[in-house]
Amino acid sequence: MASIPTPPEEPRDSTDAYVGLESGAAERLARQRGWSTVRSLAPGTMITMEYRVGRINFEVEAGRVTRAWKG
Repeated sequence: MASIPTPPEEPRDSTDAYVGLESGAAERLARQRGWSTVRSLAPGTMITMEYRVGRINFEVEAGRVTRAWKG
């Protein structure tokens, strides 16, 4: 029987640290800190709600991150 794989660890990072940053700078910083997927979204964008380990989401308005969350 195959063993259950261990999911990768997420970066130990506060999503609040990205709010207010310019979107490009926030994406570069997130990748430097180990996030494998960075998703930038316009306010009100419809998205699926599945949780993805290693993904950080940014809501971006006028070129700045207004909200950030994991998954």
